[in-house]
Amino acid sequence: MYHAHIYFDLSQQSLAEQIHQQIRLSRADTTAIFPLAKKKVGPHVKPMFEVHFNDNQFGFIEWLEQHRAGLSVLIHPVTGNHLADHTHDAIWLGERLSVRTEIFGQH
Repeated sequence: MYHAHIYFDLSQQSLAEQIHQQIRLSRADTTAIFPLAKKKVGPHVKPMFEVHFNDNQFGFIEWLEQHRAGLSVLIHPVTGNHLADHTHDAIWLGERLSVRTEIFGQH
């Protein structure tokens, strides 16, 4: 399984909502999509919303690259090693943002 975190500034909330809606309506290969988190949560340094998908068999990553409208996207596997998942095993679309790794309790 993979998580995609689509980041936005509060001034970009309507854009994030549009992308969220596009995913909900057009991407049957996602397994979950969560509401917009309009504040920093967990290791994330900006507001974001989260999408779960099993694999890239149907090109979800490429679709995100084409439809992210300039927003940064963190894509990571879900292996149980949260630090590795969110850092060296992650890929970024757009600007790479920092991740608050101290919350994982590993250094």
